[in-house]
Amino acid sequence: MSFFLYYLFPFAVVLGVLIFFHELGHFLVAKHFGVKVLKFSLGFGYKLVGKKLGETEYVISTVPLGGYVKMLGENDEETEALSQEEARRAFTNQHVLKRMAIVAAGPVFNMLLALVLFCGLFIFSGVQVMTTEIGQVRPNSPAEKAGLLKNDVIISVGGRPVKDWAEIKEIVKDKAGVPLPISIRRGGKVLHLTVVPEAAVEKNIFGEKTKSALIGIVAAGKYTKLQLGHWEAVGQAFRKTWEVIKLTCLTILKLVQRVIPIKTVGGPILIGQMTGQLAKESFLYLIPFMAVISINLGILNLLPVPILDGGLIIFLLIELVIGKPISIKKRDLAQKVGLFLLIFLMVVVFYNDISRLFH
Repeated sequence: MSFFLYYLFPFAVVLGVLIFFHELGHFLVAKHFGVKVLKFSLGFGYKLVGKKLGETEYVISTVPLGGYVKMLGENDEETEALSQEEARRAFTNQHVLKRMAIVAAGPVFNMLLALVLFCGLFIFSGVQVMTTEIGQVRPNSPAEKAGLLKNDVIISVGGRPVKDWAEIKEIVKDKAGVPLPISIRRGGKVLHLTVVPEAAVEKNIFGEKTKSALIGIVAAGKYTKLQLGHWEAVGQAFRKTWEVIKLTCLTILKLVQRVIPIKTVGGPILIGQMTGQLAKESFLYLIPFMAVISINLGILNLLPVPILDGGLIIFLLIELVIGKPISIKKRDLAQKVGLFLLIFLMVVVFYNDISRLFH
Protein backbone atom coordinates (compact mmCIF):
# COMPACT_ATOMS: atom_id res chain seq x y z
CA MET A 1 0.00 0.00 0.00
CA SER A 2 2.83 2.43 0.88
CA PHE A 3 4.47 1.69 -2.51
CA PHE A 4 1.26 2.75 -4.27
CA LEU A 5 0.76 5.80 -2.03
CA TYR A 6 4.31 7.14 -2.23
CA TYR A 7 5.54 5.94 -5.62
CA LEU A 8 2.90 4.87 -8.15
CA PHE A 9 0.24 7.42 -7.24
CA PRO A 10 2.54 10.52 -7.12
CA PHE A 11 4.29 9.41 -10.32
CA ALA A 12 0.96 8.95 -12.11
CA VAL A 13 -0.29 12.34 -10.91
CA VAL A 14 2.90 14.21 -11.87
CA LEU A 15 3.19 12.58 -15.29
CA GLY A 16 -0.55 12.83 -15.96
CA VAL A 17 -0.71 16.55 -15.14
CA LEU A 18 2.36 17.35 -17.28
CA ILE A 19 1.08 15.42 -20.30
CA PHE A 20 -2.42 16.84 -19.91
CA PHE A 21 -1.23 20.46 -19.89
CA HIS A 22 1.10 19.88 -22.83
CA GLU A 23 -1.67 18.42 -24.98
CA LEU A 24 -4.15 20.99 -23.66
CA GLY A 25 -1.96 23.69 -25.20
CA HIS A 26 -2.17 22.08 -28.65
CA PHE A 27 -5.90 21.45 -28.19
CA LEU A 28 -6.95 24.96 -27.10
CA VAL A 29 -4.95 26.82 -29.73
CA ALA A 30 -6.17 24.46 -32.45
CA LYS A 31 -9.76 25.07 -31.31
CA HIS A 32 -9.09 28.82 -31.23
CA PHE A 33 -8.11 28.76 -34.90
CA GLY A 34 -11.10 26.61 -35.84
CA VAL A 35 -9.16 23.41 -36.52
CA LYS A 36 -11.23 20.27 -35.99
CA VAL A 37 -9.74 18.08 -33.24
CA LEU A 38 -10.63 14.41 -33.68
CA LYS A 39 -8.96 12.93 -30.59
CA PHE A 40 -7.37 14.06 -27.32
CA SER A 41 -5.38 11.18 -25.84
CA LEU A 42 -3.46 10.80 -22.60
CA GLY A 43 -1.03 8.00 -23.39
CA PHE A 44 -0.29 5.99 -26.52
CA GLY A 45 -1.38 2.58 -27.75
CA TYR A 46 -4.74 0.91 -27.22
CA LYS A 47 -7.66 2.83 -25.77
CA LEU A 48 -8.48 1.96 -22.17
CA VAL A 49 -11.40 4.33 -21.71
CA GLY A 50 -12.83 7.05 -23.86
CA LYS A 51 -15.82 9.24 -24.49
CA LYS A 52 -16.81 11.38 -27.44
CA LEU A 53 -18.01 14.86 -26.59
CA GLY A 54 -19.01 16.96 -29.57
CA GLU A 55 -16.58 16.36 -32.41
CA THR A 56 -13.67 15.23 -30.20
CA GLU A 57 -13.03 11.83 -28.60
CA TYR A 58 -11.26 12.05 -25.22
CA VAL A 59 -9.18 8.95 -24.50
CA ILE A 60 -6.89 7.40 -21.90
CA SER A 61 -4.55 4.89 -23.55
CA THR A 62 -2.36 2.03 -22.35
CA VAL A 63 1.17 3.53 -22.49
CA PRO A 64 1.25 6.55 -20.15
CA LEU A 65 4.58 7.99 -21.37
CA GLY A 66 3.10 10.78 -23.47
CA GLY A 67 -0.05 11.79 -25.29
CA TYR A 68 -1.29 13.35 -28.50
CA VAL A 69 -3.93 15.55 -30.09
CA LYS A 70 -5.17 14.19 -33.42
CA MET A 71 -6.33 16.99 -35.72
CA LEU A 72 -8.21 16.75 -38.99
CA GLY A 73 -5.93 16.80 -42.02
CA GLU A 74 -2.57 16.56 -40.28
CA ASN A 75 -1.29 14.69 -43.35
CA ASP A 76 -1.66 16.07 -46.87
CA GLU A 77 -3.21 12.82 -48.11
CA GLU A 78 -6.10 13.14 -45.64
CA THR A 79 -7.27 16.47 -47.06
CA GLU A 80 -7.94 15.10 -50.55
CA ALA A 81 -11.17 13.31 -49.57
CA LEU A 82 -12.55 16.11 -47.36
CA SER A 83 -15.57 18.24 -48.11
CA GLN A 84 -15.06 21.96 -48.66
CA GLU A 85 -16.19 22.79 -45.11
CA GLU A 86 -13.96 20.13 -43.52
CA ALA A 87 -11.01 21.11 -45.72
CA ARG A 88 -11.35 24.65 -44.35
CA ARG A 89 -10.94 23.25 -40.82
CA ALA A 90 -8.04 20.94 -41.65
CA PHE A 91 -4.71 21.53 -39.91
CA THR A 92 -2.71 21.35 -43.17
CA ASN A 93 -4.80 24.11 -44.77
CA GLN A 94 -4.18 26.65 -42.02
CA HIS A 95 -1.72 29.50 -42.51
CA VAL A 96 1.80 28.43 -41.58
CA LEU A 97 1.94 30.89 -38.65
CA LYS A 98 -1.26 29.40 -37.20
CA ARG A 99 0.19 25.91 -37.49
CA MET A 100 3.38 27.06 -35.77
CA ALA A 101 1.31 28.53 -32.93
CA ILE A 102 -0.61 25.25 -32.53
CA VAL A 103 2.62 23.21 -32.44
CA ALA A 104 4.43 25.59 -30.07
CA ALA A 105 1.46 25.80 -27.69
CA GLY A 106 2.27 22.46 -26.02
CA PRO A 107 5.74 23.45 -24.78
CA VAL A 108 4.51 26.96 -23.95
CA PHE A 109 1.75 25.52 -21.75
CA ASN A 110 4.41 23.47 -19.92
CA MET A 111 6.24 26.73 -19.12
CA LEU A 112 2.97 28.37 -18.04
CA LEU A 113 2.16 25.41 -15.79
CA ALA A 114 5.54 25.80 -14.08
CA LEU A 115 4.93 29.52 -13.61
CA VAL A 116 1.49 28.89 -12.07
CA LEU A 117 2.88 26.20 -9.75
CA PHE A 118 5.70 28.48 -8.57
CA CYS A 119 3.23 31.35 -8.07
CA GLY A 120 0.95 29.20 -5.90
CA LEU A 121 3.89 27.82 -3.93
CA PHE A 122 5.40 31.23 -3.18
CA ILE A 123 2.05 32.86 -2.39
CA PHE A 124 0.92 30.23 0.11
CA SER A 125 4.24 28.92 1.45
CA GLY A 126 6.68 31.78 1.00
CA VAL A 127 10.25 31.00 0.05
CA GLN A 128 12.85 29.04 2.00
CA VAL A 129 16.23 30.80 2.04
CA MET A 130 19.62 30.31 3.67
CA THR A 131 20.22 33.01 6.27
CA THR A 132 23.10 35.47 6.01
CA GLU A 133 24.70 34.29 9.26
CA ILE A 134 28.42 33.52 8.96
CA GLY A 135 29.44 30.03 10.08
CA GLN A 136 33.16 30.31 9.40
CA VAL A 137 35.71 32.97 8.45
CA ARG A 138 38.70 31.56 6.58
CA PRO A 139 42.15 32.49 7.95
CA ASN A 140 43.98 35.33 6.12
CA SER A 141 40.92 35.95 3.95
CA PRO A 142 39.58 39.40 2.98
CA ALA A 143 36.76 38.81 5.48
CA GLU A 144 39.17 38.23 8.35
CA LYS A 145 41.19 41.30 7.37
CA ALA A 146 37.98 43.35 7.32
CA GLY A 147 37.09 42.18 10.85
CA LEU A 148 34.23 39.79 10.13
CA LEU A 149 33.63 37.07 12.74
CA LYS A 150 31.76 33.80 13.08
CA ASN A 151 28.03 34.31 13.99
CA ASP A 152 27.96 37.80 12.41
CA VAL A 153 24.76 38.35 10.41
CA ILE A 154 25.27 40.26 7.15
CA ILE A 155 22.66 42.98 6.61
CA SER A 156 23.89 44.60 3.41
CA VAL A 157 26.74 44.34 0.88
CA GLY A 158 27.77 47.17 -1.43
CA GLY A 159 24.82 49.21 -0.20
CA ARG A 160 22.29 46.51 -1.14
CA PRO A 161 20.21 44.88 1.62
CA VAL A 162 20.50 41.07 1.67
CA LYS A 163 18.20 38.44 3.19
CA ASP A 164 19.55 35.36 1.41
CA TRP A 165 23.10 33.94 1.31
CA ALA A 166 22.80 33.56 -2.47
CA GLU A 167 22.39 37.34 -2.77
CA ILE A 168 25.78 37.87 -1.09
CA LYS A 169 27.49 35.56 -3.59
CA GLU A 170 25.74 37.29 -6.50
CA ILE A 171 26.92 40.75 -5.40
CA VAL A 172 30.51 39.70 -4.66
CA LYS A 173 31.22 37.39 -7.62
CA ASP A 174 32.43 40.06 -10.08
CA LYS A 175 33.88 42.58 -7.58
CA ALA A 176 37.46 41.30 -7.26
CA GLY A 177 39.70 44.09 -5.96
CA VAL A 178 36.76 46.48 -5.46
CA PRO A 179 36.25 47.77 -1.88
CA LEU A 180 32.71 46.87 -0.75
CA PRO A 181 30.97 48.42 2.24
CA ILE A 182 29.40 45.65 4.33
CA SER A 183 27.00 46.06 7.25
CA ILE A 184 26.69 43.34 9.88
CA ARG A 185 24.74 42.66 13.04
CA ARG A 186 26.94 41.45 15.91
CA GLY A 187 25.01 40.83 19.10
CA GLY A 188 22.77 43.87 19.46
CA LYS A 189 25.01 46.22 17.47
CA VAL A 190 25.19 47.09 13.76
CA LEU A 191 28.74 47.54 12.45
CA HIS A 192 29.86 49.01 9.12
CA LEU A 193 33.04 47.53 7.62
CA THR A 194 34.78 47.43 4.25
CA VAL A 195 35.89 44.23 2.55
CA VAL A 196 37.93 43.82 -0.66
CA PRO A 197 37.04 40.56 -2.48
CA GLU A 198 39.92 38.61 -3.99
CA ALA A 199 40.02 36.90 -7.36
CA ALA A 200 39.51 33.14 -7.20
CA VAL A 201 38.75 30.12 -9.36
CA GLU A 202 35.68 28.07 -8.47
CA LYS A 203 33.93 25.07 -9.97
CA ASN A 204 30.38 25.64 -11.21
CA ILE A 205 27.56 23.11 -10.98
CA PHE A 206 28.88 21.39 -14.13
CA GLY A 207 32.35 20.95 -12.62
CA GLU A 208 33.90 23.60 -14.87
CA LYS A 209 36.46 26.06 -13.49
CA THR A 210 35.23 29.67 -13.58
CA LYS A 211 36.68 32.99 -12.46
CA SER A 212 34.95 34.57 -9.50
CA ALA A 213 35.57 36.72 -6.44
CA LEU A 214 35.44 35.60 -2.82
CA ILE A 215 35.69 37.23 0.60
CA GLY A 216 36.39 34.01 2.50
CA ILE A 217 33.25 33.27 4.48
CA VAL A 218 31.17 30.11 4.86
CA ALA A 219 27.45 30.12 5.60
CA ALA A 220 26.19 28.88 8.95
CA GLY A 221 23.78 26.66 7.01
CA LYS A 222 20.65 27.94 8.74
CA TYR A 223 17.39 28.39 6.85
CA THR A 224 14.43 30.66 7.33
CA LYS A 225 11.09 31.16 5.58
CA LEU A 226 10.33 34.52 4.02
CA GLN A 227 6.66 35.33 3.49
CA LEU A 228 6.03 37.19 0.24
CA GLY A 229 3.28 39.54 -0.80
CA HIS A 230 1.23 38.51 -3.83
CA TRP A 231 3.17 40.65 -6.31
CA GLU A 232 6.49 39.67 -4.74
CA ALA A 233 5.49 36.01 -5.09
CA VAL A 234 4.55 36.49 -8.74
CA GLY A 235 7.86 38.24 -9.43
CA GLN A 236 9.75 35.46 -7.64
CA ALA A 237 7.82 32.87 -9.69
CA PHE A 238 8.84 34.56 -12.95
CA ARG A 239 12.47 34.71 -11.82
CA LYS A 240 12.45 31.06 -10.74
CA THR A 241 10.81 29.91 -13.98
CA TRP A 242 13.38 31.80 -16.06
CA GLU A 243 16.22 30.47 -13.89
CA VAL A 244 15.11 26.86 -14.47
CA ILE A 245 14.63 27.48 -18.22
CA LYS A 246 18.18 28.85 -18.52
CA LEU A 247 19.63 26.01 -16.44
CA THR A 248 17.80 23.37 -18.51
CA CYS A 249 19.03 24.86 -21.80
CA LEU A 250 22.56 25.10 -20.43
CA THR A 251 22.42 21.49 -19.23
CA ILE A 252 21.42 20.30 -22.71
CA LEU A 253 24.28 22.31 -24.21
CA LYS A 254 26.75 20.78 -21.71
CA LEU A 255 25.48 17.30 -22.60
CA VAL A 256 26.14 17.98 -26.28
CA GLN A 257 29.60 19.33 -25.40
CA ARG A 258 30.14 16.18 -23.25
CA VAL A 259 30.92 18.29 -20.19
CA ILE A 260 28.14 16.33 -18.49
CA PRO A 261 28.35 12.56 -19.10
CA ILE A 262 25.34 10.95 -20.78
CA LYS A 263 25.12 8.44 -17.91
CA THR A 264 23.73 11.20 -15.67
CA VAL A 265 20.59 11.52 -17.82
CA GLY A 266 17.50 9.96 -16.25
CA GLY A 267 14.08 8.91 -17.45
CA PRO A 268 10.70 7.79 -16.11
CA ILE A 269 12.16 5.39 -13.53
CA LEU A 270 14.33 8.13 -12.03
CA ILE A 271 11.35 10.50 -12.00
CA GLY A 272 9.32 7.81 -10.25
CA GLN A 273 12.03 7.34 -7.62
CA MET A 274 12.29 11.07 -7.02
CA THR A 275 8.53 11.56 -6.75
CA GLY A 276 8.41 8.74 -4.20
CA GLN A 277 11.23 10.18 -2.12
CA LEU A 278 9.70 13.67 -2.17
CA ALA A 279 6.20 12.34 -1.39
CA LYS A 280 7.57 10.56 1.69
CA GLU A 281 9.00 13.87 2.93
CA SER A 282 5.94 15.95 2.04
CA PHE A 283 3.48 15.98 -0.84
CA LEU A 284 4.04 19.76 -0.93
CA TYR A 285 7.57 19.09 -2.26
CA LEU A 286 6.02 17.63 -5.42
CA ILE A 287 4.87 21.11 -6.51
CA PRO A 288 8.31 22.63 -7.29
CA PHE A 289 9.47 19.24 -8.60
CA MET A 290 6.53 19.14 -11.01
CA ALA A 291 7.31 22.69 -12.11
CA VAL A 292 10.93 21.82 -12.92
CA ILE A 293 9.96 18.63 -14.80
CA SER A 294 7.31 20.58 -16.72
CA ILE A 295 9.94 23.07 -17.91
CA ASN A 296 12.25 20.19 -18.86
CA LEU A 297 9.44 18.55 -20.83
CA GLY A 298 8.63 21.80 -22.64
CA ILE A 299 12.23 22.52 -23.63
CA LEU A 300 12.94 18.93 -24.69
CA ASN A 301 9.90 19.08 -26.98
CA LEU A 302 11.34 22.23 -28.59
CA LEU A 303 14.55 20.46 -29.63
CA PRO A 304 14.93 20.43 -33.46
CA VAL A 305 14.29 16.68 -33.72
CA PRO A 306 11.78 15.97 -36.54
CA ILE A 307 9.40 13.81 -34.49
CA LEU A 308 9.16 16.43 -31.71
CA ASP A 309 7.35 19.77 -31.71
CA GLY A 310 10.64 21.58 -32.31
CA GLY A 311 11.31 19.57 -35.44
CA LEU A 312 7.87 20.36 -36.84
CA ILE A 313 8.42 24.05 -36.10
CA ILE A 314 11.66 23.86 -38.15
CA PHE A 315 9.70 22.35 -41.07
CA LEU A 316 7.14 25.14 -40.81
CA LEU A 317 9.84 27.82 -40.66
CA ILE A 318 11.36 26.41 -43.86
CA GLU A 319 7.89 26.43 -45.45
CA LEU A 320 7.45 30.06 -44.38
CA VAL A 321 10.77 31.02 -46.01
CA ILE A 322 10.51 29.07 -49.29
CA GLY A 323 6.75 29.54 -49.66
CA LYS A 324 5.82 25.85 -49.94
CA PRO A 325 5.87 22.73 -47.73
CA ILE A 326 8.83 20.38 -47.70
CA SER A 327 8.14 17.31 -49.83
CA ILE A 328 6.44 14.36 -48.16
CA LYS A 329 9.41 12.13 -49.00
CA LYS A 330 11.88 14.43 -47.22
CA ARG A 331 9.57 14.81 -44.21
CA ASP A 332 9.12 11.05 -43.91
CA LEU A 333 12.89 10.52 -44.06
CA ALA A 334 13.51 13.21 -41.43
CA GLN A 335 10.84 11.75 -39.15
CA LYS A 336 12.38 8.28 -39.41
CA VAL A 337 15.74 9.75 -38.37
CA GLY A 338 13.99 11.61 -35.53
CA LEU A 339 12.24 8.43 -34.40
CA PHE A 340 15.55 6.57 -34.38
CA LEU A 341 17.17 9.32 -32.26
CA LEU A 342 14.21 9.31 -29.86
CA ILE A 343 14.28 5.50 -29.47
CA PHE A 344 18.07 5.65 -28.94
CA LEU A 345 17.62 8.30 -26.23
CA MET A 346 14.90 6.23 -24.54
CA VAL A 347 17.14 3.17 -24.54
CA VAL A 348 19.95 5.23 -22.96
CA VAL A 349 17.79 6.73 -20.20
CA PHE A 350 16.18 3.38 -19.36
CA TYR A 351 19.63 1.79 -19.22
CA ASN A 352 20.83 4.58 -16.91
CA ASP A 353 17.73 4.25 -14.72
CA ILE A 354 18.09 0.47 -14.40
CA SER A 355 21.83 0.77 -13.73
CA ARG A 356 21.07 3.13 -10.82
CA LEU A 357 18.66 0.60 -9.36
CA PHE A 358 21.41 -2.04 -9.22
CA HIS A 359 24.13 0.33 -8.02
